[in-house]
Amino acid sequence: MRLAHLVNVSRQVAGTRSRLKKRAYLSECLREATTEEVALIVHYLTGNLPQGRIGLGPAMIKDLAEVGTAKDATLTVGEVDSTFQRIAETGGKGSQQQRRDQLGRMFKRATMDEREFLIRLILGELRQGALEGVLVEGIADAANVPVRDIRRAVMLAGGPANVADFAMREGLPGIARFRLEPLSPTKPMLAQPAEDMEDAMESLGEAALEYKLDGARVQIHKVGRDIKIFSRRLNDITESLPEIVDTTLSFPAHSLILDGEVVALRKDGRPHPFQVTMRRFGRKSDVAKMSKELPLFVFLFDCLYRDGDDLIDLSVRDRFDNLKDGVQSDYLVPRTVTNDTEIAKAFLIQALTEGHEGVMAKSLESLYSAGSRGAEWLKVKQSHTLDLVVLAAEWGSGRRKGWLSNLHLGARDTKDGSFVMLGKTFKGLTDKMLEWQTKRLLELEIGREGNVVHVRPELVAEIAVNEIQTSSQYPAGMALRFARVKRYRGDKSPSDADTIDTVRELKVQSLK
Repeated sequence: MRLAHLVNVSRQVAGTRSRLKKRAYLSECLREATTEEVALIVHYLTGNLPQGRIGLGPAMIKDLAEVGTAKDATLTVGEVDSTFQRIAETGGKGSQQQRRDQLGRMFKRATMDEREFLIRLILGELRQGALEGVLVEGIADAANVPVRDIRRAVMLAGGPANVADFAMREGLPGIARFRLEPLSPTKPMLAQPAEDMEDAMESLGEAALEYKLDGARVQIHKVGRDIKIFSRRLNDITESLPEIVDTTLSFPAHSLILDGEVVALRKDGRPHPFQVTMRRFGRKSDVAKMSKELPLFVFLFDCLYRDGDDLIDLSVRDRFDNLKDGVQSDYLVPRTVTNDTEIAKAFLIQALTEGHEGVMAKSLESLYSAGSRGAEWLKVKQSHTLDLVVLAAEWGSGRRKGWLSNLHLGARDTKDGSFVMLGKTFKGLTDKMLEWQTKRLLELEIGREGNVVHVRPELVAEIAVNEIQTSSQYPAGMALRFARVKRYRGDKSPSDADTIDTVRELKVQSLK
């Protein structure tokens, strides 16, 4: 398949809000692909390189962005993949220049639209609306296999590429090979946010409530004395967590797949901030030393597999019963079951008082929908609001193309009246807000730098944040965590915006 055709499909998917049209574009593209191209096309449509990170950074991309472009589209997706594979395999002395040369030769053969697609693909910035849910439906249509079977296979495979490959080759028998097996990771189930506890209880009725720990999500696999621990992104992090390995070895069940959170605790049992816990991840040196200085603890909330039984088609109620039978009670997340909103509110207050992020509310009958944000799992968290000034905005891509989207936000410095940047967000913006803010920000424009439009600091937005964390990325040494726009404050001037001192105090409070 020509790369130009895939680029056009990507543009079509990004350009429509109709799920049916997206699904049709994707299924038609897969039908037109050769069997050798299917998995590769799925990787590209979801914005992923099969090779992972291949040593091509933004600086190199920027230097090569101005090389000449081709008039005619001749590149195939197979040739693109071969180039990326050679780049990934290039190492040793002079490897950086060799990667640069190989990428430059491919860029010269690409049209302008193809090069833009490739750059965004390399940098992980390909946001095009081909979300996995609709892609799963497109695969099902193309392979003539029920959507539920494709969805389950994708969940168990950890991604759609291999599933699409076998579905297109062999149909339903082909995807039967994807089974839940210990030591092979599957995507975690995710939760949707709820406005508050009343909203969560109204949606779910009787629900299982669990502490929402602000730690690192882990999936733990055990077969006898063989232990594997995977991150939320399915990376193998076993070597970084020796104490969690030892804990898992103590579990009485022979084989398990467990879902939980790992967190660093203070001496009083309260959790450290998230960034402190994350110091332990990805380390390959001084692991033993760090495990003594900053020990991690695991809290488990789900069991997907136990002693030969696949449990993902069981309810939360039944899976938790299996969890209680498979591990010691010391390692279970604090939990209660209720249909009483007042009891639920009290449980949330208890979780927050003990220093945790909030509460998870789960339907007792919910099944495990790995990789998706199921409406049967809801998260209720405490958030803080800040009135911050918009300093700049970035042009959006995909569905937000043509709108100023990602906002650069700053707090007021009382010393000189300037505004200090604390972070960026595009979350919480409705189409109506995007349309209005694009028009207003262009009226305030004072200059441009690449994709960024700098504006006069006059627009105040109410921003909800879960936490202020330490960061060297921004001048104040702080950054917003999980920031989202609630509304614009037309009633406030920049002089009414929150100050850096206010933000710093909020950060101190979150650490207590």
